[in-house]
Amino acid sequence: MPDFAPHPDTPEGDDAEGAVALREADLRPFMAAFPSGVTVVTTLDADGRPCGLTCSSMASVALAPPTLVVCIRTASPTLRALVDQGQFALNLLHERARATSDLFASGAPDRFERTRWRMPLGAGGPHLTSSAHAVADCTVVETAVFGDHTAVFAEARRVNVRPSAQPLLYGLRRYARWSAAATLPQPPATPLPSRSVPTEGAAGVRG
Repeated sequence: MPDFAPHPDTPEGDDAEGAVALREADLRPFMAAFPSGVTVVTTLDADGRPCGLTCSSMASVALAPPTLVVCIRTASPTLRALVDQGQFALNLLHERARATSDLFASGAPDRFERTRWRMPLGAGGPHLTSSAHAVADCTVVETAVFGDHTAVFAEARRVNVRPSAQPLLYGLRRYARWSAAATLPQPPATPLPSRSVPTEGAAGVRG
């Protein structure tokens, strides 16, 4: 297994291959190198006011039951509201919704006044109608605190997807469009090495 610690003769911060070698466990540049889609978590607070934020940490956990996990800063008012309400909506942003991503990452108090949304019957939180290409309405199942963030495990009750829209991507601290990435030429498939299968009774094979 390769060792990613810098060699004593290597200039500090760089290894022989030119990659950045970190002296402390700072996950930010590591996760920046892992492009993903962009999500906005939305819910209502106890007074029925909409809350939401841009969330970069989301993953599927299980298909049966259909379970997702989002990781949110523990001090976030949106986290407190969705835990109190026990539900939220997960909005996946389409590739023309970069402004919405920036808006909900800014913490601007009027962010719901500056974007279109609706609250369908049975929704877990506001649906960002002009910005999302897919929405999952979720029920909170369990939470777990890790350091300064809380992992929220939730079961998706209902999922709506607009197949005609394309996802917004984010990585290396910049945005990209899925439609542009999908037009890049694909590398040729690498054929799998051929393997000779020993026949029954061959040396080293027990019958």
